[in-house]
Amino acid sequence: MTEILREHFQLMETIVTITAREKRHIYAAKESIRMQRSYLEDYIRKDPFFMLTLDPYDSEADDAPDIVKQMIECCTVFGIGPMASVAGVIAKFAVLAMMEAGATYAVVDNGGDICILNDQPIKVGIYAGSSPIRDLAFELPARCKPIGICTSSGTVGPSISFGSADAAMVIAEDAALADAAATALGNAVGATGPLQECFQAIDRPGIDGALVIRGLEMALWGDVPELRRAHVGAERITRG
Repeated sequence: MTEILREHFQLMETIVTITAREKRHIYAAKESIRMQRSYLEDYIRKDPFFMLTLDPYDSEADDAPDIVKQMIECCTVFGIGPMASVAGVIAKFAVLAMMEAGATYAVVDNGGDICILNDQPIKVGIYAGSSPIRDLAFELPARCKPIGICTSSGTVGPSISFGSADAAMVIAEDAALADAAATALGNAVGATGPLQECFQAIDRPGIDGALVIRGLEMALWGDVPELRRAHVGAERITRG
């Protein structure tokens, strides 16, 4: 079996782990990240409000780069600011670039927001910080199209969340949409109350399934991959 290569890459605030079978595919991902970040940074220099708003961005963006348009579109669906999808959309563009370079196996983990193209089964670990619910993973069957699995948390990591989830995970074919939905789901998880009600916040076209962990509780919604026992080692967690 061909060796799987894994490389950690950081560009400013973007910190990713790139997995592929060939060095040139990793190179393609890195070049995409550089390019898409430059497009996004140029746009933010013209309109800093794009980066700051926590509400849907409604300014005129007809001449905006594609990454900006996708962020606006995905986040408007959930009534949140466009930066909520930044990690997922960057991972998505990187995997698409890897595919254009010929990859059939490509994974870009952008701080827990992951875009995956897998022509062989793969496990995606679930990390919920201090929750005692641990050592679980989604098992994805082989597929020929990318999929996004994105996570938000009110207790883990630097991202803004107004909820109490240790992990709010969303699965969608579009990683940018999955990232926006994960933020919306995380915001909907209160300190108490039935977890199943939180999924109303992401019941939108394009969202396949979701999982929430809060302390000792876990809830599933929609079409989620099989859960398996798996050791989720700290060395596999993408962080600065």
